Amino acid sequence: MPRRVDHEERRRRIAGALWRIASTRGLERASLREVAAEAGISLGQLQHYFAGREEMLRFTLEHFGAVSEQRIQARLAAGYPEPTPRAVLREIAAELLPLSEEQRIGLRVQLGYFVRVLHDEALRPYAREGALALRGVLVDQLRLAAGRGELVAGADPEREAVLLLALTDGLANAVLLDVLDPERAMDLVDAHLGRLFSGAG
Repeated sequence: MPRRVDHEERRRRIAGALWRIASTRGLERASLREVAAEAGISLGQLQHYFAGREEMLRFTLEHFGAVSEQRIQARLAAGYPEPTPRAVLREIAAELLPLSEEQRIGLRVQLGYFVRVLHDEALRPYAREGALALRGVLVDQLRLAAGRGELVAGADPEREAVLLLALTDGLANAVLLDVLDPERAMDLVDAHLGRLFSGAG
């Protein structure tokens, strides 16, 4: 009796292969043929799962985005009996920084994707939707904090969400370039949140 193929596992395997190529050789080298070879399957098998390169790329980013979200949830569950908005924002910021080798690799891939999006009108709406969704999560947490009386007087959740994303983007680039070490970057995030929140949080 033939072995039953786990299709989701196969798709994740393909995503992992694309991720490895993009992180070591650059996103442009991650062709369907190269990814199939890295995943140890034929090109025809890969095309059974993904009609084209863009579909494969989108799935890969969604998959590793979900992995990133799982890491945030695991840290919150392990470190906070009842996570506050400040704790949630801190762990999201920590996930956006290259604090580990895995995160460093992920950021390099995402930067390659960002450069590609700038020149691809078809991909740009998808990337914009993801960026707005992340900002929306931050805004929700900041509004919750404001409702609990935890933010400094006059803090605007929409504005502060944009500022926090800008801070993490800048710090991430500085760490990738070895201008800052990861610990210093996280210290600066904590300092920013310390000024934003009026309570212990």
